[in-house]
Amino acid sequence: MQITARSQPTPSRPLSQRLGFRLVAAVAIGAVLLGVFTMYAHPDFLVSMADQLWSCF
Repeated sequence: MQITARSQPTPSRPLSQRLGFRLVAAVAIGAVLLGVFTMYAHPDFLVSMADQLWSCF
């Protein structure tokens, strides 16, 4: 006879908390993408970053 422990089901987070997390994640991802696209508007910055990265090797 095996004795096994019953696992209690973990309560899920409320819907408002899940939606809030998704909203914060979407805003953060949007901010990162906006920053990347803004850097493409400044090609001299991209060239200097590429030069610095290349100098590491």
